[in-house]
Amino acid sequence: MTETSAPHTEPDAPADDTDTRAAAPTGDPADGDEGAAPRATAAHQADTDAEDEGDEDEDGDDAEDEGDDDGEDKAEDGDAEGGRRGPSDTELFAQSEIAADYIEGLLDILDMDGDIDELVSSGRPVVEVVGGRLQNLVGQRGATLEALQELTRLAVYRQTGAPSRLLLDVGGFRAGRRKELAGVARTAVEKVRESGEALRLEPMSAFERKCVHDVVNAADGVQSESEGVEPNRRIVVHPA
Repeated sequence: MTETSAPHTEPDAPADDTDTRAAAPTGDPADGDEGAAPRATAAHQADTDAEDEGDEDEDGDDAEDEGDDDGEDKAEDGDAEGGRRGPSDTELFAQSEIAADYIEGLLDILDMDGDIDELVSSGRPVVEVVGGRLQNLVGQRGATLEALQELTRLAVYRQTGAPSRLLLDVGGFRAGRRKELAGVARTAVEKVRESGEALRLEPMSAFERKCVHDVVNAADGVQSESEGVEPNRRIVVHPA
């Protein structure tokens, strides 16, 4: 794992309960209204590209799954066969810096406090935001965080012209959720072992499915796959 860190600290500003739905920008917070149509076109293309790339990676089932790490080796092999190389750590860190600037601009708009760290971890750019009263940026079960991550990826795409596998975390939500899901996965493994029958879990986001896949695939006698389409895509755990 390669990890490089450079903290960004935002000046103190009074926090409030500003509605993120109204304030969240659709592109670079510094941009005006000009170029709205090109932004929409680029955003659509970036969203499609990022989902296609992530689909193969995070969920680990097939090319239709939306994800990040589980199929990483497969994605890298495909790049090698096609003559493409993955981005270097320098390029990945540059993506995290772009993302950090975008998030910093968003926090300014929302008048929120937050310390921003950009780094490269496990071959992907990461931005972590730490501070009080940031729950509005997380939302119920991380729904707002997932949407904000996509907006941030689009901001990176606009500057680099390439899809990004950026991972955004706010207030340590992903770390806490990962622990919860590990418990869910272990319980599912035990139930399938005892019953010998497949078990379908509740619909989850790509990040959540990746957390469950990691635990299930490390256990003996069981295996997992995803079925359905977003937002109702779920994991099925069944005997190996």
